[in-house]
Amino acid sequence: MKLRRILASVIAGACVFGASAEVKYVFYLIGDGMGMGHVNAAQYYNRMVRGADEPILMMQFPVASQAWTYSASSPVTDSAAAGTALSTGNKTYNNMLGMAPDSVTHYVSIARELKDAGWGVGVLTSVAPDDATPGAFYAHQPARNMYYAIDKEAVASGYDFLGGCSLRGTKGKDGKPNEVPAMIEEAGIEIAYGTEPASKLAGKVDRLWVLSPENVWGNANNIGYTIDSIPGAMTLPALTKVALDHVSAKSPDRFFIMVEGGNIDHAAHANDPGGVIKEVLNFQDAIRVAYDFYLAHPEETLIVITADHDTGGMAIGHPDHYGHADLALVDTQRISKDCLSDYCRDLVKEGKTMTWEEMSELLRDKLGFWTNVPLTEEQTNRLRAAFDRTFVARQSNDEKGLYNTFNEFVTETFRIYNYWVGTDFISHNHTANPVPVFAVGEGAEKFSHVLNNTDIPRIIRSLTLGE
Repeated sequence: MKLRRILASVIAGACVFGASAEVKYVFYLIGDGMGMGHVNAAQYYNRMVRGADEPILMMQFPVASQAWTYSASSPVTDSAAAGTALSTGNKTYNNMLGMAPDSVTHYVSIARELKDAGWGVGVLTSVAPDDATPGAFYAHQPARNMYYAIDKEAVASGYDFLGGCSLRGTKGKDGKPNEVPAMIEEAGIEIAYGTEPASKLAGKVDRLWVLSPENVWGNANNIGYTIDSIPGAMTLPALTKVALDHVSAKSPDRFFIMVEGGNIDHAAHANDPGGVIKEVLNFQDAIRVAYDFYLAHPEETLIVITADHDTGGMAIGHPDHYGHADLALVDTQRISKDCLSDYCRDLVKEGKTMTWEEMSELLRDKLGFWTNVPLTEEQTNRLRAAFDRTFVARQSNDEKGLYNTFNEFVTETFRIYNYWVGTDFISHNHTANPVPVFAVGEGAEKFSHVLNNTDIPRIIRSLTLGE
């Protein structure tokens, strides 16, 4: 709390005395799908389980507000329309990227404007760098899944740094490379696979792209979940550090870095409570990289944190378990819902058999079932019935999500797990809930009122370009 008081005094002093400091360094951090419920869950875990006296870092920032997220076509936005709003200051239809609803007019992102004004620019994410949120900072397409065209725009952007799991538009329908890899090479872009080799190139090459090491996770949609502790997988904090090292070396006087915590959204779509909490805390570690830089340049740095939308409507408090919440159980979860689903799907696909006793042992090991998580007899019977339908009768009633399809057994497993952790989700999809906004640094007071998401890049523009 002492930090909060000090920072509030600094900002208040700047307002009163009209300090003439200039914003030279901007960190724009977007937690994909990160509603206030997700932040609160991470905060409660941080306080009740980790025993932290102070709130998580973003909640210590002197400016805290919220933003509306509706798109031009719906109260419930998708990431493409929300990314467009957060990058350009303009609303568009869901599924559209960097374009007006007329499908003709191109919106210009704050990253593009700053790059054209001589700033260094980095864009990175824990999901694919051609996904909706990062793509909104450089691409203009009528549909967010036009990865071939989006990847070509990434090459043409001229941005100094791009990072994420993989590029999804580099191969044709026949599975063979198209011209995008050649375009990357011709543009002089150096690609590093993993943050360790990338750290050796940071600041030493013109343009640096960092992608996931091959065959580490095997998922083209994200770098891997924090909760799965995948050996050799990239992490968002490490990727943020490499981006900062590279962009600050290439453009030491002025730079803009956008960091997306994309896996928060993926875990929330799955209604995976431990996955969400660990991803928010991982996002906090990326914020720490930016914050450490801010501490060295407090009068020239602006950090803005927000989300593109809320996913799932996460809350502490289960409707069938009144007054109960045991967030310590998050530490017994050592596998994401997505990873467990993939494992179970492969068993079925490959025709492999697994006994109930073997599966029970897996759940004890990975989720703490029947040890830390005290399933009732009724819950155990429900889980056994779902196991039999999924693996014995092979008649699972699958639940299709945005990024994965969950068989009946995995769905029931996490339904029970949410009950005992004391978390609940109202949806597997996005909601129209407002999202948090946190800010610290030069000009942070400009974000201190309730905002529309389109206000955020406009304020950044006014603080950096004076427009």
